[in-house]
Amino acid sequence: MAFTPASRAAVTDLSRLPEDELRVRVLARPRPRHIAIIMDGNGRWATRRGLPRVAGHHQGVKAVRETVRVAGELGVEYLTLYAFSSENWQRPENEVSFLMTLLERTIDGELPDLQAKNVRFRVIGRPDGIPPRVRRRVDHVVAETAANTGLTLVLALNYGARDELVDAVRRLAEEVRGGARDPGEIDEAAVSRALYTDGIPDPDLLIRTSGEMRVSNFLLWQIAYTELWVTPTLWPDFGGRDLCVAVADYQRRDRRFGRV
Repeated sequence: MAFTPASRAAVTDLSRLPEDELRVRVLARPRPRHIAIIMDGNGRWATRRGLPRVAGHHQGVKAVRETVRVAGELGVEYLTLYAFSSENWQRPENEVSFLMTLLERTIDGELPDLQAKNVRFRVIGRPDGIPPRVRRRVDHVVAETAANTGLTLVLALNYGARDELVDAVRRLAEEVRGGARDPGEIDEAAVSRALYTDGIPDPDLLIRTSGEMRVSNFLLWQIAYTELWVTPTLWPDFGGRDLCVAVADYQRRDRRFGRV
C-alpha cells in the first residue's frame, strides 16, 4: 500500500474557495459515511510557540469540538478519533497523567453539547489500564448518549490495532474451543464482528494531521480500502474548513476497490 500526501495543487485549489462555496460543493455530492482521524501534532504545536506540551493538548480539545460539529453538519455518520494509543503509555508520566485528567474533565463538560447535537458516543480499545475515575466518566457519557441518532463519535482510547486483532483471534479461538464455531466458518465477516468496531462500517476516509506518513497502529484491518489524506497542519490548527477540504478532495477520487 502506497501512502501519498494530499495533492498540493488540489488542496490549494480547494482552499482558495470561499468557505460557504466550499461547504455547498461538499454537500452537493455524497460524503464519506465514516471518517477516521489520527490527531497528531499537539506537542509540536506547543513547542513551536514556546509553550509546554500540555498546552497543545488543551488546544487540541477545541479542534475536536469544531471537527465534531462540522462532521455532524456535513451528514457524516461516524467519526473515529485516535485519542490515546496503547503506545502512548510510554510518554512521560506527567504528560500521561495530564491527558487522563484532561479527558476526565472534558468528557463531562462536553455531554450537554453532545446531547444537543444528537451525537452518540462510543469508545473502542482496551479498558484495562485506564484510571477507574476516567472510565466511569467515559462509561457515563456512553450510556447517556446511547439513544441518540445523529453522528456516532467513536473515541479510540488505549487503542492499538494489533491489540484489537489479538483480542479478536482470542475471541474466535474461545468460540471454537467451546464448540460454538467451526474453524472453517471463520471468514472476513466473522473477524470483523470480533473486532472492537463491530457494527461500525469501515472508514471511507482516513485523515492524518502533522504530515507524518504512517498509520501508527490504527484500524489496520478496517482501513484496507480507505482513502488516505495527509495534511501538514498540526491538529490544534485543524478546523471545519480543513475537514471540508479533505472531504472535497475525497469526493474527487475514484474508489475502485481492486476493480478496473
